[in-house]
Amino acid sequence: MAKRQRKHTASLHILQPDAAGADIGAEEIFVAAPPDRDDEPVRRFPTFTRDLHGLADWLQQCGIRTIAMESTSVYWIPLHQILEERGLEVYLVNAQYVKNVPGRKTDVSDCQWIQYLHSVGLLRASFRPPAAICAIRSHWRHRENLIQMGAQHVRHMQKALDQMNLQIHHVLSDITGVSGQRILDAILEGDRDPVKLAQLCHGGAKSSQAKIAKALEGDYRPEHLFALKQSLAGYRSYQKMIADVDKEIEANLKGLPTAEQAKAELPERTKKHPYQRRHYEPTSFDLRKELYRIFGVDLTNVPGISAVTAHAILSEIGTDLSQFRNASAFASWLGLCPEKQISGGKVLYVRTRSVKNRVALALRLAAHSLHHADNYLGEFSRRMKRKLGPAQAITATAHKLARIVFHLLKTHEPYDETVFQKQEVEAQKRAESRLRRQATQLGFQVIPVAPKQA
Repeated sequence: MAKRQRKHTASLHILQPDAAGADIGAEEIFVAAPPDRDDEPVRRFPTFTRDLHGLADWLQQCGIRTIAMESTSVYWIPLHQILEERGLEVYLVNAQYVKNVPGRKTDVSDCQWIQYLHSVGLLRASFRPPAAICAIRSHWRHRENLIQMGAQHVRHMQKALDQMNLQIHHVLSDITGVSGQRILDAILEGDRDPVKLAQLCHGGAKSSQAKIAKALEGDYRPEHLFALKQSLAGYRSYQKMIADVDKEIEANLKGLPTAEQAKAELPERTKKHPYQRRHYEPTSFDLRKELYRIFGVDLTNVPGISAVTAHAILSEIGTDLSQFRNASAFASWLGLCPEKQISGGKVLYVRTRSVKNRVALALRLAAHSLHHADNYLGEFSRRMKRKLGPAQAITATAHKLARIVFHLLKTHEPYDETVFQKQEVEAQKRAESRLRRQATQLGFQVIPVAPKQA
């Protein structure tokens, strides 16, 4: 291994002489420094906080200015934070870029291979937003987990109701709404009269009181009522925790600076329908208004993008997109564009990369909601579905949304759908000109036909 590394070192020029490499595990970390910096250039450190500070001290004694580490689960986060506080330039690299270590694979050879690749400039750092955005991202991801765990209790409530043959969740759209929770509380307090229970429904319920009363005739068993009681208590407990997380998110958002382009009031919406707050949005503050203040542009004006989708973009990326050279690079990072693999002059495959990106998932959900939309993006989604199929159409529409979001965040211009309409007219003119030119070459003449009268 040493001879092979010296052979590579002699053939490639060292671009970063003060570079180190780290192989991170759950209980120990192997770090490699340049051979001329220490008598023991490869050292092993436990993962306790005191040992991580000792690792940072050793790197500074060796004159290390930059270090590359593999993104292994969440084990890299404590070391990354400590080294950043010490002023070192930390490269968090994709495991796919460093997996082809030559020779027998060991922890020592892994860290040496990472150090060598980093020193010759063959590693690229993964995108990582600033610390303030990372804090919001942690809160938002934790909130998503709480919502999922709360949804488990909703399913448990529905199971208990099914076992008692209470069909309330079939006549009400949401048993966690005002009407549903009133009825559940009354049932748990001992009320069994279906007519009285049906009268507790809110006036906006779509089902009639007679139908709701019929659905509330069931077989009340103590064991199922006990399960219903605990499930309802668990759901409400998670709702309280979600409200506490919303307060933390609000405080973090208020700490972010206001964009220069943001005005005091929200601009007028260009969508046909007024904005409606979703039930899973934070209720303690106006998320849409806060996002406009931070971004300087209202992303919710883009069809398919809600305040939750815009906040996912903020929490995962932030407001600075300077690390992406253009919209194509941004879409490639999201995994929303095809990747062509070529070997020996032969195209092996052309498909999108398997990337787990929360922004890409949010944009795919936004693209899925545009299937019946009466606008340019809705028509684009339907056209792609006819041409490529449902799955590829969602990816293509999400790619279009990603390019729109990149343009809006870079230029801070409001969303204007007339731009796409002008492009469609120009594309139609180019197609007509191409058709006329081909017809002339073949000896034919194109005669336009007047549109049929309705």
